[in-house]
Amino acid sequence: MELDSFDLRLLGALQENSALTNQQLGERIGLSASQVSRRRQTLEGEGIIRRYRADLATERLGFAVTAFVGVTLGAHSRENARRFRAMVQAMPEVQEAHTLTGDVDYMLKIVVPDLKALSRVINDDLLPHEAVQHVRSSIAMDTLKDDNQLPLGSGGVVPGRGT
Repeated sequence: MELDSFDLRLLGALQENSALTNQQLGERIGLSASQVSRRRQTLEGEGIIRRYRADLATERLGFAVTAFVGVTLGAHSRENARRFRAMVQAMPEVQEAHTLTGDVDYMLKIVVPDLKALSRVINDDLLPHEAVQHVRSSIAMDTLKDDNQLPLGSGGVVPGRGT
């Protein structure tokens, strides 16, 4: 799918506030509500818009600790990776999980209420897992930026190139 400047502006507006109506979006980007609706449906159908969700205030909901946990597997087999992936996907504390190059196989972003909960996740879930050899954690002291918005129009996606 080729994205044009209207698509990029629509995606940018939705990143900022996905609760906007088609009418409000149209006013922002210079299209009618029906045109916005059609474009939005196409972007959803193509999988460019994956989901809509609320951005919740982590600390206000009692999640005071954010940790980045590096995990190294004991053996690099498809079965170990599959078992580890299944465990991570089932853990609600894991906000993000990435496969990496380098010394660490996976990096997990974990959000928990306190250090005791982090200790439970590491000692009761991660370390005992048969695939895991080593776990190393770093606790975030402060969050400088957390908007999770793609840099549309700043060198990432160019109108007409699309996906």
